[in-house]
Amino acid sequence: METTQTKIRETSQFQLPVTNKPSVSGYDIYPVFSIPDGTITIGYDTLAKELAQYKCVKIDGYVGIRFDDVKQQLNDAFLAMGQEPTWINIESALKPKHEIDEMIAPFLGGDDPVFGKITTLELSDFYNASALNELCSPQHEGGMVIYYGIGAHMLPVEAKMVYFDISKNEIQFRSRAGSVTNLGAGDAFDPKKMYKRFYFIDWLVLNKHKNNIKTAIDYLVDGQRTDEITWTTGNTWRDSIAKLSKSPIRVRPWFEPGVWGGSWIKDKIEGLEKDVPNYAWSFELIVPENGIIIESAGILLEYSFDFLMYNAGKNVLGTDFDTYKYEFPIRFDFLDTFDGGNLSIQCHPQMEYMKQHFGESITQEETYYILDKKDDALVYLGFQENINPDAFKQALEHSADNAVALNINDYVQAFKANKHDLYLIPPGTIHGSGENNLVLEISATPYIYTFKMYDWVRLDMDGKPRPINIDRGMENLDFERKGDRVSAELISSPEVIETGDDWTLEHLPTHANHLYDVHRYSIGTEVRVATNQKAHVLSLVEGEHIEIIVNGESAVFAYAETFIIPAACNHYIIKNKSDKPALVVKSFIK
Repeated sequence: METTQTKIRETSQFQLPVTNKPSVSGYDIYPVFSIPDGTITIGYDTLAKELAQYKCVKIDGYVGIRFDDVKQQLNDAFLAMGQEPTWINIESALKPKHEIDEMIAPFLGGDDPVFGKITTLELSDFYNASALNELCSPQHEGGMVIYYGIGAHMLPVEAKMVYFDISKNEIQFRSRAGSVTNLGAGDAFDPKKMYKRFYFIDWLVLNKHKNNIKTAIDYLVDGQRTDEITWTTGNTWRDSIAKLSKSPIRVRPWFEPGVWGGSWIKDKIEGLEKDVPNYAWSFELIVPENGIIIESAGILLEYSFDFLMYNAGKNVLGTDFDTYKYEFPIRFDFLDTFDGGNLSIQCHPQMEYMKQHFGESITQEETYYILDKKDDALVYLGFQENINPDAFKQALEHSADNAVALNINDYVQAFKANKHDLYLIPPGTIHGSGENNLVLEISATPYIYTFKMYDWVRLDMDGKPRPINIDRGMENLDFERKGDRVSAELISSPEVIETGDDWTLEHLPTHANHLYDVHRYSIGTEVRVATNQKAHVLSLVEGEHIEIIVNGESAVFAYAETFIIPAACNHYIIKNKSDKPALVVKSFIK
């Protein structure tokens, strides 16, 4: 927990080290892509020295950056050099708070505590155009002028451009501490409401802005640390992306406790804070929130995955780029219930419902791959043959209204969880993981649209009830997914589709409504794979390490690590570095 006088972040998670990330033999919580030595620099003082040569500078950045702190740190460095810039805060030209609140209201879903609708707003909509122009009117002859704040690039003045990026997990840690605000908000407020506004408005608006300015950035700064920065030049950064987009990519995962969370992640993964109640989630590849760490001579800098897609999305997605553009469509994450609790009994929206109510272009369609389990772990999936929708709804409402337990097995089937089985959860399917599972969730990218219908009569970690969405769930449930159809249609039956000297390729068929498919390799020594101009997402689900070789260059991945092979790699070799056969799961767009 942050202990400085002004608490900036509320979390037990460690900040990304500036240098010398811890060495681990297995799963790495700080995966890096190395770039030439001497290309990433530490410190506000070095950045100030670099910027001192220019008469005019714009310092732009993402929501969650504390621009007053940036100004203070840089100004102190300039003063130490005998230079006193004039600072102009672009956010003084924001529209009044009441106008912004009225403008964003249609996208916030009213009193709904969780859901809103994807905004169509642009960053310029938050600003008064005439006020922006007035900021540029004074003539500051003979002195350095620095325009700073979210959207500084929009000012119509010639200047060197600095962009401060920040990882989205750090934004959330700061919002929980009340140390940052939403775009155009006067103050911080309840962090769950702030997150909803980040998700449906701020991140979308500012991601469009990122895409618009990607080639104009002269200096990229990692602004996630409370007391220090690392930075590189825009050209160095863009050159590294060009290379990375033709190499294996592993994003920085991040981890969160939850009311049902377990012990597997906490026990098995090195480098995490252990003084936590549990870890429920590992965001292995939920790219709207993950970042990429680049490293130069041991110095670390993280930037958002969005920036990779804006600069090199075609290399990453290949033939699927025309369909998905800058949205990477597949996600991998862990759900850890080892010694924990059951997930809620839930469902996800049908496609048309998702488009109409939330404005998303693809829906939340999932599969559960059982990476590990113990005891008599279960997967709740599909309805009993005799399901009566009205009786089910009445039972759910009675439970929610009176805080009484429901015998969910009267309505929902429970299957024994088998290691390496794949359970299919197309939109509208009732489901939930039971306790004592480590689920590798292979899914389409949307990740917050869960209609919890029964949550075992428990409170969230903040002591408050978790939102229950019985009506929305009922509007989306497919009650024909019941009885024997569930085991026949929603538990994948692997079939061997190709073999080599010491490897086998299996197809784990997904549902017709899934946009992605799943393959699994069993590898003795090595196998050569073609991307066929599609991105592949891989995870080592059995074995210690594998080596991936692309165009003569190699990268090593450990058990349970997830990574992307961009379409532009064309071919790659998977080498098993373990004594026993390695199992590698691969997902790709159909």
